[in-house]
Amino acid sequence: MKYIYLSICTLFTCSLVANPLAGTRPNIILVMTDDQGMGDLSCMGNQVVQTPNIDRFYEKATRFTDFQVSPTCAPSRAAIMSGRPPFMVGVTHTIFQRERMAPDVFTLPQALKSAGYATGLFGKWHLGDEEAYLPQNRGFDEVLMHGAGGIGQVGLGDFPPNNDNVYFDNVLLHNDTVVQTKGYCTDLFFHSALAWIRQQQKAEVPYFSYLSLNAPHAPMAVAESYQKRFLDMGYDKGTAGRYGMVENIDHNFGLMMKQLEEWKALDNALVIFMTDNGATHLSGRLNGKRVRHFNANMKGAKNNPNEGGTHVPAFWQWKGKLKEGVDIKKLTAHLDLYPTFCELAGVTLPDDMQPLDGRSLLPLLQNPDAEWAERELFVHCGRWPAGERDDFKFKKCAVRTGKWRFVNNKELYDIENDPSETNDVAGRHPEVISRLRKSYDQWWDETEPLLVNENLPRVSPEDQPFTLRYIKQLADKGIPDWAPAGLNE
Repeated sequence: MKYIYLSICTLFTCSLVANPLAGTRPNIILVMTDDQGMGDLSCMGNQVVQTPNIDRFYEKATRFTDFQVSPTCAPSRAAIMSGRPPFMVGVTHTIFQRERMAPDVFTLPQALKSAGYATGLFGKWHLGDEEAYLPQNRGFDEVLMHGAGGIGQVGLGDFPPNNDNVYFDNVLLHNDTVVQTKGYCTDLFFHSALAWIRQQQKAEVPYFSYLSLNAPHAPMAVAESYQKRFLDMGYDKGTAGRYGMVENIDHNFGLMMKQLEEWKALDNALVIFMTDNGATHLSGRLNGKRVRHFNANMKGAKNNPNEGGTHVPAFWQWKGKLKEGVDIKKLTAHLDLYPTFCELAGVTLPDDMQPLDGRSLLPLLQNPDAEWAERELFVHCGRWPAGERDDFKFKKCAVRTGKWRFVNNKELYDIENDPSETNDVAGRHPEVISRLRKSYDQWWDETEPLLVNENLPRVSPEDQPFTLRYIKQLADKGIPDWAPAGLNE
């Protein structure tokens, strides 16, 4: 199959019959966790961690059962915000300025704003901390964020005080002001998103709330009350911390859904739960013995080209609009969110923006058995040393189709019949390998001129944008305390 970029007009005019969901303008609440894999939910088979609230959401949701993202954090976020594979917008790493999304991208929040939506980001941005790259300058009206790829990553760009108080009482950026917050970061991000949603609801403004959590990304920090059950079972401190973070997310997710229900906000809201890439910390100790943690029977994890690196949960609920307890088995991806949200919102996209590589999911949301053309998705973990891109062409890479996963230019797995990738069938299907190699070569060549962040100098910790911003504001006017509005104000 030849790799073809989908033009904007192709995405929005190819259907012979308009989808009844198009232009319905729901409010959109996207909850995305960080480094939480498919196996980190009890509804996906984990028998240790308990996620009853997400489980209930899952039971009533439309579920994309073959939903693919990128194998690491910033690339997945770039794909969602741009509708393009991350390399096509310059994102090939999570650090070293290679996480910055190309400045000429017309972003998803910009598109939704053009259709009258209010837009809010709560948590992790990870697409550039320089002024021009900040979400406030890329389409978000309301922003509460940390720097770099994680709270406490001070050497890579987060605020200096967060080095000493990781995940609790953090210094964050609220719109244009550095602020001091109180409490646990996940609790704060959920509360802040809900307070902002309430304001939009009262103003009768359609909204897009991007609740982009940094948990359960390392370090494994959460209140002791969330760790105790796992420590009592005999698990090591790291495992107890990580699973405790997952259960804290679940608790907050349940509070969010309850509050939205009380506000009758679910009557016109599309709520999505997903994760940004595969799991981390898939081993630990139980009563002193090394154990492997549940990974939904998938091979690989974060920063890996196998299924475990890119196959994630994607649960969608829309009261009265989407079917409950339905699985959509077609191959879908993070690239598809941009065109889907735009079609729902009735966005008219500009002619001079980037091409979109995703597809609107509306046909599948309307009918899970709708025709869905074969597609090829390209995976590469990136992260090559500066100047060594060509040497890494076939390292930690994959091509994914509905049936096949072609890994590292040599291994071939029949995902339809072998989702755990236990049996390499490359020797039996030379014609498949030939086709996928050709497609991959074309994709690789087409990315090269778009890698706008390659070979840039490293920024020293003292020169990171958020470090400089913090020092300047501290000297000029200090760091004010900040808290979100009450939920019933």
